[in-house]
Parts: sequence; structure tokens; C-alpha cells
Amino acid sequence: MEIWINPACSKCRSAVSLLDAEGADYTVRRYLEDVPSEDEIRAVLDRLGLEPWDITRTREAAAKELGLGEWARDAGARDRWITALAEHPGLIQRPIITADDGTAVVARTEEAVRDALSR
Repeated sequence: MEIWINPACSKCRSAVSLLDAEGADYTVRRYLEDVPSEDEIRAVLDRLGLEPWDITRTREAAAKELGLGEWARDAGARDRWITALAEHPGLIQRPIITADDGTAVVARTEEAVRDALSR
């Protein structure tokens, strides 16, 4: 299991605390420092069963600068969104846990973290 976190994020810290409390075996990835490649983002999206716009923090300054609110949200625009996430990792919703069964969850709630632990 791996968790993508921003240590400054309270939801990330809560998720890590819960994983620790449950004795989970996991690896921390500080994705702002260890930026995921476009291929890694695609793989996580496949595991999540989501599209890139579903995990994009559209209220961030970088999103506004890029004009993401105006971008199409369809198959033709998918690669453009993935490139934006790879170039601006602060736009990636957090935390994301990749579970041992090959799935992943956006673990913003205790319930989502527990769901990842159960997989």
C-alpha cells in the first residue's frame, strides 16, 4: 500500500495517523517532491476508476492560472488534464491510497481510509 500525501495537508496527516493506529504496512510518497509521471497518474486513475478532472483541485491558484474551469472534460481532453497534473502536482487531490488489491481510493475521510485498509 502506498499513500500520496502533502505533509502540510490535515487530511493527509489524519489518514497517516489512522494507518499508523491500525498498524498498516504502507509507503509514504510526498508527491509534491516525488512528482508522479503522466504514466503513474494514468495508472492511479485506472485504479481509482476516475478521470483526471475528478482528482483535480480546481480551486487552486494554478488551476485558475491554467483556466481549468474552461477545459473540456471528455476523452479528447484527458491527456491535457494528465499533463497538467504531472506539471502541477499541487493540483492532485490528496491523499490517495493505492491498496494492495490493485485498487485505489481518494482517502479524504476516515471511511475511505478504512475502505483501503479492508482491501
